[in-house]
Amino acid sequence: MRLDASQHMRMEQRMKLAPRMIQSMEILQLPLMALEERIEQELSANPVLERKESDYEAPDLTAVAGMPKEVSAAPETTQASEDKQQAEISDREIEQYVQDQADWSQLNRGTRSRSSGERDAKMDAMANTAARSISLQEELTRQWDMVDVEDRIRRAGYVVIDWVGDDGYIRDPIETIAQHLPAGLTAKDIEDAIPVLQLRLEPVGICARNLQECLLLQIDAWERDKGTDLTVPRVLVNTYLHDLEMNRLPQIARKSGFTIDQINQGKEFLKHLNARPGSLLENAPVPKVSPDAIVERDDETGEYTCRLTDEHAPRLYINEIYKRMAKTKSVDGKTREFIANNIRNARWLIESIEQRRNTLLRVLRVVVEAQKEFLEHGPQFMKPLPMIGVADQLGIHVGTVSRAVAEKYIQTPRGIFPLRMFFTGGTENAEGEAMSWDAVKAKLGEIIDNEDKANPLSDDEIVVKLKEQGIELARRTVAKYRKIAAIPPARRRKIF
Repeated sequence: MRLDASQHMRMEQRMKLAPRMIQSMEILQLPLMALEERIEQELSANPVLERKESDYEAPDLTAVAGMPKEVSAAPETTQASEDKQQAEISDREIEQYVQDQADWSQLNRGTRSRSSGERDAKMDAMANTAARSISLQEELTRQWDMVDVEDRIRRAGYVVIDWVGDDGYIRDPIETIAQHLPAGLTAKDIEDAIPVLQLRLEPVGICARNLQECLLLQIDAWERDKGTDLTVPRVLVNTYLHDLEMNRLPQIARKSGFTIDQINQGKEFLKHLNARPGSLLENAPVPKVSPDAIVERDDETGEYTCRLTDEHAPRLYINEIYKRMAKTKSVDGKTREFIANNIRNARWLIESIEQRRNTLLRVLRVVVEAQKEFLEHGPQFMKPLPMIGVADQLGIHVGTVSRAVAEKYIQTPRGIFPLRMFFTGGTENAEGEAMSWDAVKAKLGEIIDNEDKANPLSDDEIVVKLKEQGIELARRTVAKYRKIAAIPPARRRKIF
């Protein structure tokens, strides 16, 4: 085999994304809260970027020591006179000016903080940061620390707590837990510790091995605390839990001797028990949704208007002093290059943010116009709206539309919805009108809500009902949408 090096020439075309285009796409995809965070990062990293503020007056630049009046004022001169003025600025004067500006900004921030009561931004950020959530194991351990038991049970209890899942159950068998025991503990200690944990820890039902044991623990606690006779719920859970899940009430009545009314009362009681007791101790943070746009209805004209909610986002501009420094020949070359690069990056950012606003507003106007009937009448009137159609209408790439709606929320008179929800496929009814799949699912839900619960509709009967309303769907499609909506089949919806 021969190995050698050689040179070749070839012509080819490649598509490369410029850094400016990459940044523009990233900014377009950011939701409002992420955009504000990105702006704050850029303000910290780029010295030429500044935010527009209107709550205080900027100082007279002509009064700053070492800064010539001709340069401080915005020049309305020719390029030649501007170059002459820039040549007159010495390095020492520029450095002195920049230092004075920094001193003035620091003094101004301190004055504003003292006079207006404004708090430090970093302190506010620390104060508003959510505290670390307590895990399920930490909460159970805290409770177990206060339980008075013998040492071997206490040590075994700490081991068992580590095996409790997020739902509050111990899914692993004792044999598996016993393989990871520290010295001095046995499987018998684990067996003895579990009932104590179930009795002493809260919420009731924690550390159960299965759903049946979890419900029985809660029934036991209810009887101890309330003194109520819960024979029927106990028998249902002990013996007929699967039949109860499948809604086989007549079979349960025939086997148990209970009446249908007694079984129904037992079912109603079981609805008050918690099948996932661990969820009561979960401290998962609730995700915060901030709408990127608001759609409002004009009561006089009946038309819908949309506006972005970025009025509180920082408005950016480039410091004029740094612009002049980038053109001043007396400034060090590396300094001018550094400033020029930051000015270019700042312009890209400002233009990307403005482009995001324009693109998002254009997409929103198309969505509002297409989904006007949804805004007027509800989900059953949602229209199909493919992204490719919106892209063709606006003359942009479909990927741009996808990024514009990604992770965005829109506030409407009917509530807050993900913007992507309005982009769906669909079908046509008998009149040839387009209907989105969400509208079809809403129709399906309406039919099931209005059915006779003593004789619920089968999937085939639902197909007939939809056909009567001009919507033709296959039975398997109805079954699929029913499962998506977590609607049980007819035999489990029946009320006896």
